[in-house]
Amino acid sequence: MNALDLIKEILVGHLCCGSGFGAKGFRKANARVGNLKGTFRNLGGVDIDPAGIRDFERFAGVPGTVLDLMSLDQYRAFHGAEPPEDWREATPADIQRAMGYERPHIWFVSAPCKGFSGLLSEKASKALKYQALNQLAERAVFLALEAYKDDPAEFFLFENVPRIANRGRSLLNRIQALLAAYGYAFAETVHDCGELGALAQSRKRFLMVARHREKVPPFLYEPPKRRLRAVGEVLDLLPVPGPEPLHPMHRLPALQWKTWVRLAFVEAGSDWRSLNKLNVTDGQLADYLIVPEMRGGVLGVNRWGEPAGTVAGASRPANGAYSVADPRAPAGAGEYAQYGVMSWPDTAGAVINVKSPGQGRFSVADPRHHGAPKHSNEFHIVPFDGRARAVTSAHGTGQCVADPRATGGFEGAGKYRVTAYEEAAGTVIAGSTTGQGAFAVADPRPRAFVDGRGSYQSQGHYGVARWEDTSGAVPAFAKYDRGKWSVADPRGSSIDPSGDTGGAMSLPAPDERLVCRITALDGTHHRPFTTMELAALQSLFDPEEWQHFGMDGASDSAWRERIGNAVPPDAATAIAEVMGRTLLLAWSGETFLLSNDPIWVQPLTVALSVDVPELGEVAG
Repeated sequence: MNALDLIKEILVGHLCCGSGFGAKGFRKANARVGNLKGTFRNLGGVDIDPAGIRDFERFAGVPGTVLDLMSLDQYRAFHGAEPPEDWREATPADIQRAMGYERPHIWFVSAPCKGFSGLLSEKASKALKYQALNQLAERAVFLALEAYKDDPAEFFLFENVPRIANRGRSLLNRIQALLAAYGYAFAETVHDCGELGALAQSRKRFLMVARHREKVPPFLYEPPKRRLRAVGEVLDLLPVPGPEPLHPMHRLPALQWKTWVRLAFVEAGSDWRSLNKLNVTDGQLADYLIVPEMRGGVLGVNRWGEPAGTVAGASRPANGAYSVADPRAPAGAGEYAQYGVMSWPDTAGAVINVKSPGQGRFSVADPRHHGAPKHSNEFHIVPFDGRARAVTSAHGTGQCVADPRATGGFEGAGKYRVTAYEEAAGTVIAGSTTGQGAFAVADPRPRAFVDGRGSYQSQGHYGVARWEDTSGAVPAFAKYDRGKWSVADPRGSSIDPSGDTGGAMSLPAPDERLVCRITALDGTHHRPFTTMELAALQSLFDPEEWQHFGMDGASDSAWRERIGNAVPPDAATAIAEVMGRTLLLAWSGETFLLSNDPIWVQPLTVALSVDVPELGEVAG
């Protein structure tokens, strides 16, 4: 740091803060404009979840407050009951107290998004419970605005799932009306957290940016855009998980044996649809045989020209490579070339008195045809421009023709025909079904059913991510059977499949739960992501310091929910530094910064730089 640098502290308040990973990202951010340097300090966080607040205090570095932000009506609608006697509505004074009675320069609000998630049906999202949960966002913004109405924060950042822009349109309109009433201009953006923080996942999120018109004049600069990383770049920094937990959050689950088999047969980069390619007859795999691996080299056969392994006390075929491919014929074997067949141009051996096929080479591969005469027209197809053979009465299998003519001129023609998308359809008649004419169409618009790579779109159950691919967004429900939450791990495993099993050659029962390694068809280990690996994909900790990472509690499902709800710290850092540079410019009186940096997240910087039209125009 230059001795001439002027340090300005940027204060941040967090509502619906969760485990505080977004606050962790703000905490490590820095901003600079000339010799003016900005550092970030979290003031506090508010959330209803006590475990989340304990996490917040660890990662944000400041005290958090367990507080229900719902109104009384929202509480009744969400819980379906009256609150307990000691419950009371939160007030603006509670927000001031939670912030240590200091004023934030930036409010960061990451309200619950379950009601807007695409995993929830439109009908279910309209239930009173989810409507009350959705309205928590509006309530949180109102309390923050009212708590500091005499000295408003410079920025509001409101983060959520992208679907809120349509499913929660009326809610956003009300929040924007509130912001406008308190003197804020606002704009909606959609960004990819993966590109902001150089993550190993693509995580699209909605971000509404509101700046106080009087405190923050408009200007523009462009920070750099960053590439998405492969999952292997992150996971390779963690130890290979095995049956014994290396860390409470880094262990493989005990899955049913049939689940491990399914994962092994799912192609890397695909999901359960790979299993449709298997030939299953009467519930059994017809093309593959699955056998246990008792020891390395079980039933192994040594080549004649190679040395054997160490001879042990139990040197039996089922215990290792204790067999040999012996090229020598046993004594007396093949003396008379039993069942030998001569080639047609070969010379015969001596004719002896024992001359049956089983006593020597007394058979021949005869190329001549000795069967009954075949009619020359049998199965004969005549070209359309050729001449037919003689018409006879003896056979009905000859005299076919390759007719190139279209059948459109005949009655009933065009059955099951498919009309090209750019063609006109035939006349619609009473029997307009696919079997009655050209009443099917080659529709080129499969967007509702396929993803960007042209494959059928599904939830990706039992999906396996390639080691070199970027992951999808880590959600709160991430589990091997709920999406692509397994990985084709090419590394060796700490799981030793070669232990002594007492000579037994049996497979586990389909429903038996165990931790195992099955080498998939591509030579890798298809296994579920561990909870720690999901946290690493979210950039929640430095993978090289994995031993020191932990979260409150001892439940994998609770950890995964909080991990999936988290704002990735690296993405939050990138956003914070954009905000920081913006504030430093505003505080130094600048209105424009020329930058050589490439375009990064253009909608976000534009949101900070322009005056959005009045609310009526935006809403319209």
